[in-house]
Amino acid sequence: MTRVFATVIMMAMLLAPGIQARGESRVMTLDEVIDEARKTSVEAQMALNSMRASYWSYRNYRASLLPEISFSATLPSFSQRYSSYQNPDGTYDFIHSSVLEAGGQINITQNIWATGGTLSMSTSLNFLRQMGRNAYSRFMSVPVALRLDQPIFAANSAKQTRKTAPLQYRAAQIDYIVSTENLARTAMGLYFDLIIAREQVEIQQKNLENAKKLHEIAKVKREMGKISQNEVLQLELNTLNAQSALTSAESGLTAASFELTSFLGYEEDFEIIPQIPDRLPHIDVTFSEVYEMALRNSTHSISRRLSELAADYSVASAKGNMRRIDLYAQVGFTGTGDNITGAYSPLQNNEVVSIGVQIPLVDWGKRRGQVKVAESNREVTLARLRQEDTQFRQNIFLLVDRFNSQQRQVEIASVSDTIAQRRYDTNVASFMMGKISTLDLDNSQTAKDNQRISYLTSLYQYWSYYYQIRSLTLHDFITHEDLNSEVYGL
Repeated sequence: MTRVFATVIMMAMLLAPGIQARGESRVMTLDEVIDEARKTSVEAQMALNSMRASYWSYRNYRASLLPEISFSATLPSFSQRYSSYQNPDGTYDFIHSSVLEAGGQINITQNIWATGGTLSMSTSLNFLRQMGRNAYSRFMSVPVALRLDQPIFAANSAKQTRKTAPLQYRAAQIDYIVSTENLARTAMGLYFDLIIAREQVEIQQKNLENAKKLHEIAKVKREMGKISQNEVLQLELNTLNAQSALTSAESGLTAASFELTSFLGYEEDFEIIPQIPDRLPHIDVTFSEVYEMALRNSTHSISRRLSELAADYSVASAKGNMRRIDLYAQVGFTGTGDNITGAYSPLQNNEVVSIGVQIPLVDWGKRRGQVKVAESNREVTLARLRQEDTQFRQNIFLLVDRFNSQQRQVEIASVSDTIAQRRYDTNVASFMMGKISTLDLDNSQTAKDNQRISYLTSLYQYWSYYYQIRSLTLHDFITHEDLNSEVYGL
């Protein structure tokens, strides 16, 4: 009775919900594997974090366009020391000073992207108290001060950033989507590796089963004197080869299953049972359609524009370094007094205007040479971009042509697979009747196995070409929708 009760308890624990036994298996389609890869794979998390970094980089750029408000203060500063002092007669002496200071300042700074300068406004209040027998206190205020820092001929980095930052952020968004498409291609490749590995095991199992049957039949026919001993030995050798091939196929299946489950983040003992995606959607694409979408949605055009802007900026920077003139101007009011009220009335003008000039007199053509180098590099960049445009167009043309022809290749491979299987079945029957040799039977078996793998490979090529076109165009040609960041939960 106790043994029966323990058995019931053990079965209840195994069947309880939420408890999964080791070796769990699940049938998964290609779409399910791809969706899972986009959600759980390590590569998906890396792509998402890279996109987040680009997002915050773009946010920082947007923040740099707005005024920045800062506060600085000395709360307080006390010093007690001897300092050198020059007397009216020119001699020096040391005097003792004991000073308490405090102050604060508020700054508002705005970058001027159109000119590359900086405009700032500030207000401040400072307090000083001289300690000792002749102690006194003083206040100094700057109610408002406007300051302009403006380079005259230098390249405008703020304007350059205003042009490039939105493009870089858009490129990062596209790169994220492309990364998810590359994940789909990787998952698809591992999925088909598993399909082919499982198919190899099934093929070798059937081959071994047939080899054993034929070997037994051959031994009977040998006893009847209908075949030679050589053919019996050949069939026995075929059986041993089939056993070896099955062992190798099972090892390959274990490796393929482990690679896919690891990629998806599953436990290593989790078994994925794939389904062959042999129902192909009818998709017709043209070169002009794909090329137009690729130019509009891929990073090719953005990267091209960024390269042009970088080359132009290098030339502008080299020209700006030939001479340097900086304008500094400050206007405002200031006041001092024995108390805070006195420091704000009356107020005095506080104005500073400064123009700094740095012009090389003799540099032996160094700066002019730097300009020529930058201009030459720009021409090299433009030539490289033209070459990349040609290569980009050519790659799309070849990809579209291969994809459009691959569907027909799949149909041919499917028919060839069926014919090869029927031929092998016919040859098995013919061999059993003594009409063909073991060599003919082996050839038909090899052809059958090769045609089956060729069919699965052609299916893989079809889906591979399809996802390559998707990653280039960022367009789903099955649902006829453009891909975007929101599709994958960003």
